[in-house]
Amino acid sequence: MKKTIITVVGKDTVGIIAKVCTYLADNGINILDISQTIVSGYFNMMMIVDTGESGKAFGEMADELEETGRQIGVSIKCQKEEIFDQMHRI
Repeated sequence: MKKTIITVVGKDTVGIIAKVCTYLADNGINILDISQTIVSGYFNMMMIVDTGESGKAFGEMADELEETGRQIGVSIKCQKEEIFDQMHRI
């Protein structure tokens, strides 16, 4: 299992979750956990996904999701789980 953390932040609009989830499904990426909130009109989502079955390299996936975010007006960032864990250690 290759876990990746995906964050999506931006002004709330219709279809953000649908666009991101469609990309993930089309590329064989399984959602393990998802949390989303909307605060004062701003959308914030964090996902933990398994990229182990995807044929995409991490960099290619991250670039494509970033471009998807640009198209829908949000910021999408990806981090490998091990890097995320190291960054958030006390």
